[in-house]
Amino acid sequence: MVWAFLTDSHWLYLLMHPLFVVLFTLRIIWIRRPPGVALAWILIVTIVPLVGLVLYILIGERPTGRDRKQRIAKALPVYQHMTALMDLRYPDTERGIAPQFQSMAQLAEHHGGMPPVPGNRIALHANTQEALHALIQDIHQAKYRCDLEFYIWNPGGTADLVAEALIQAAQRGIACRILLDEVGSAPFWKSHWPARLRHAGVSITKGCAINPLKLQFGRADLRLHRKIVAVDGHIAWTGSMNMVDPAYFKQNAGVGEWIDAMARVEGPAAESLTTVFEGDWAVESNNIPGFKRYLDQMHLTPPQMHADGIVAQAVPSGPSYKFTNMSHLLLNAILEAQHEVVMTTPYFVPDDALFQGLQTAAARGVDVTLIVPQRIDSVLVRYASRSYMDDLLSAGVKIQQFTGGLLHTKSLVVDSAFSLFGSVNLDMRSLRLNYEITLMVYDSDFSQQLRQLQSQYLARSTPIDPVIRAQRSLRERLLENGAQLLSPLL
Repeated sequence: MVWAFLTDSHWLYLLMHPLFVVLFTLRIIWIRRPPGVALAWILIVTIVPLVGLVLYILIGERPTGRDRKQRIAKALPVYQHMTALMDLRYPDTERGIAPQFQSMAQLAEHHGGMPPVPGNRIALHANTQEALHALIQDIHQAKYRCDLEFYIWNPGGTADLVAEALIQAAQRGIACRILLDEVGSAPFWKSHWPARLRHAGVSITKGCAINPLKLQFGRADLRLHRKIVAVDGHIAWTGSMNMVDPAYFKQNAGVGEWIDAMARVEGPAAESLTTVFEGDWAVESNNIPGFKRYLDQMHLTPPQMHADGIVAQAVPSGPSYKFTNMSHLLLNAILEAQHEVVMTTPYFVPDDALFQGLQTAAARGVDVTLIVPQRIDSVLVRYASRSYMDDLLSAGVKIQQFTGGLLHTKSLVVDSAFSLFGSVNLDMRSLRLNYEITLMVYDSDFSQQLRQLQSQYLARSTPIDPVIRAQRSLRERLLENGAQLLSPLL
């Protein structure tokens, strides 16, 4: 009897499986997913139907949940009013941008970024400990507010000193807020710090919080990946650094200490970054009235402009935006390059447009250099990243592997005159699923400083040798190409 049941079930599965795959394929076609993403999902569901279906329900559709969409819709008019106010305050900013990059500013604002603003001072901090201590000094000197937004807050070391500084600030009457991703900052949420900070008067909210009862209404893998610190509305920090002390973070991952860089901004661009934080806080805490009150304050207290300042532009990105704006901006920056493009990223799994843009730039004579860490903390991403190397090397792209730890800095410098700097990795997760922040700097002095930092990374890197690559084993080739099939989902 049991054997008969198993046999019947086996034939039932053989009959239903093709129908199931066909129906799923029709669903994918109906909602018009990008071809690479669509084919990856069809492959997964064909090979492992039940597992694939569960994964698809969790992360396959509905980039933002119903509640989040409603909160974003309420916050959008306020955000648009703020950008309009900045346009009125700085009407001739594009004249201060080199003609080669004026289209970048227009594209960024069209795709949901803040307007470019003049009069900024931007200092690059390439040492994590120095950046953390400088940040602590800004918190100590705050007059009325301190806002922090991070993907990861890992307790231990100098990160604890930042928390102590916030406690002291809150106790002297400074309004302090912390916005942290729920998953990325899991060790923080499990520690004693949330209770202690709240007891001192610091407001703390989870970003992209996961509600198991509402998974059917939104993806479970959207992450708040931004790194923003805003002090008094006229000082802000952004870059690649999470709130971690490298000596206390992922010491058992086998990749060495994480190497990061941050930019300290004074001027109107700091107000832009503060606005991004305010919008995120309003959405995550469901406090849209607070966002409107911040708009009223913007009208009354314009930020100080520095006469010798530079033009910069804050560009938030994420799944709530109509366009995959950072993918478009990265591609446009690469295509605008006339002489040189140098990029650093810890995770390199590009979409088709970016992949072809790099090949095209190198083929037309642009000196294109990609700097990635030799070791990263994701096996799947490691193999997927390597699968793109042969074609890039053939096109003339130079690929360097950083050997001094996990290079986590995300940067792009074009012709030593224009820079993108922030939290965006060159992978499809950052380009499509994560909430990210990028600072676009239209200044040759800052770009040359960032280019010098990249040169320091290059001094600690080894080039990928095409000859050695060609000698890798069949197993390595299969692993790389297999991981590439899943790259649209990484």
